Amino acid sequence: MTMSGANLLVAALENEGAKQIFGVPGAENLDLVEARRRSKIELAVARHEQAAAFMAATHGSLTGEARVCLSTLGPGALNLTTGAADALVAVMITGQTDQ
Repeated sequence: MTMSGANLLVAALENEGAKQIFGVPGAENLDLVEARRRSKIELAVARHEQAAAFMAATHGSLTGEARVCLSTLGPGALNLTTGAADALVAVMITGQTDQ
């Protein structure tokens, strides 16, 4: 298996004890979603990025596990900030394009 950036990030998340990623998958983060599929980390799909951030925060508070949320780029990334700032989410992952 080639060690892409997505595979490296998933390996780092596993190393930190992350069991779930909460977020909104999209074209910009598809490589990460695919890399995650080959790991033990589950993806909990949310309908809105802000909900994903609050889900990650609540899950982390209840379990003590790493708090990880995922969004697409631009407005999706901005939507994570309220929930993440309020709940001290440890990892916010956003999409990026080369254009």
